Amino acid sequence: MSNPTIAVVGSGPIGSTYARVLLEQVPNARVIMFEAGPQLTAVPGESVRNIPDPAEKARAREMSQGPQAGAYRESLGIPAATVTEGMFTARQGTHLLDFGGVGSAHAPSFPAAAAATNVGGQGAHWTCATPSPAFSEKVAFIGDDEWDSLIEEAKGLLHVHSAAFADSKVGEAIRRLLDGEFGAELPEGYGVGTLPVAGDPQPDGSVRWAGADVVLGPLTDKASPLSQRFELRDLTLVRRVELDGHRVTGVTVQDLRTGDESFVPADVVVVAADAFRSPQLLWASGVRPKALGHYLTEHPVVISTVALDADKMKQFATEEDLDAELARRAQNPADPVAAVNRIPFSEPEHPFSVQVMYSESTPFPMEPGTPYSDNRWGYVNMGYGMRKHPRYEDAVTFDEDEQDYRGFPNMTIEYALTEREEKEIAEATERLRRAGKALGVFVAEPRLMPNGSSLHYQGTMRMGEADDGTSVADPWSRVWGYENLVVGGNALIPTATAMNPTLMSVAIAVRGARKIAKELS
Repeated sequence: MSNPTIAVVGSGPIGSTYARVLLEQVPNARVIMFEAGPQLTAVPGESVRNIPDPAEKARAREMSQGPQAGAYRESLGIPAATVTEGMFTARQGTHLLDFGGVGSAHAPSFPAAAAATNVGGQGAHWTCATPSPAFSEKVAFIGDDEWDSLIEEAKGLLHVHSAAFADSKVGEAIRRLLDGEFGAELPEGYGVGTLPVAGDPQPDGSVRWAGADVVLGPLTDKASPLSQRFELRDLTLVRRVELDGHRVTGVTVQDLRTGDESFVPADVVVVAADAFRSPQLLWASGVRPKALGHYLTEHPVVISTVALDADKMKQFATEEDLDAELARRAQNPADPVAAVNRIPFSEPEHPFSVQVMYSESTPFPMEPGTPYSDNRWGYVNMGYGMRKHPRYEDAVTFDEDEQDYRGFPNMTIEYALTEREEKEIAEATERLRRAGKALGVFVAEPRLMPNGSSLHYQGTMRMGEADDGTSVADPWSRVWGYENLVVGGNALIPTATAMNPTLMSVAIAVRGARKIAKELS
């Protein structure tokens, strides 16, 4: 095919991966990317965490909260004040799917389900955590050598570095205390360490956080020849994927500025919105494999806040080390670079993914004068992420007789934790109590977050080895029976995972894009 056109639905890290790899590997290809939300930053897809002005950052987040935010602001549950990322149900920059107004989804068993609608998708708001999948988290039908290659390319696209915060003496003290508690129980290579993150360290010790912008790279640089073959259309809603039998011919889109609809022909269509709106678009287009929307998983999360004990910390860090840490964080008070540690997922010893974020304040107000309300050594916010084992019954389904706020078949989410998950939650809670005791004193007791709080929604377009009704896509991310319809995102992950899924999903997207590029070339 001499001059193929690829339509990409969704501008997050996954859609951006497809655009980047295809334009680099197919010399005459053209990519048109469609995003229903607005562009928030001068550089398309940049993380809003990089915006220095608090008012501008708040404005960017508000713009991401969906067109229903104005009408239903009070029911969105989004805190107006500054919050610690990941510690509240409705994170700033997102909007609840079940927001309580006309056209709202129905998700009583998954109440915290949320999405972001903007250029860069959740990549404009994520915490940039990029651990690699391990053990049973990995996709079994991708060989280890290929998997390692895919992960390395994904790390390069996301600008992942593993030594973040390694020079923090406060962070090191936290690691050593946790290692003293858990180290002997963990396998080699899977002990306490720093959290790999996506971003570029700056000379002043800050980090320029990565979003979809770093994945797009030269595609948005007007000086690059690749940019001449790339087009990003924001505020453009893809209404349908158009079909001729079992072949995709293009997409019908609506310009949300004017309301006008038009058809855009394409040789390949990549649907990479999110784990709810991607299957919704397929369903609305008449693409309805048995597994579509089913096998929904996320990460149940148990969280807590601990006041660090001075005597414990002083075993490994000095008052001067603490002053240096606080001075570094004060350089960027709107988004301080935290000392983030973790204990990664491993089997069978530790089927959890733990993140421990240092902060000089709690993510909630404490009454002045109460115990530990002004703790000199600060606090850690800890979260234990656990597995949700895939079941057909956990699903998002769609109703042709009821429209959502955008005129699509409305969603209903059914989801339940089973005895298997409840057992792992209990085990994780006990370990969280051990971690808290090793570090200090709980000022917020361990609690299980409402279903959907993780924002890591997976499985609703899962990939598989065979077209047997248990998967939506083949091993190269193509929808079964449609050779030129490709899907991408966390929704493809077929396994039970405990870690942040972005790196894994980008690696899967690299594999799918390489396959398309080979065929188009």
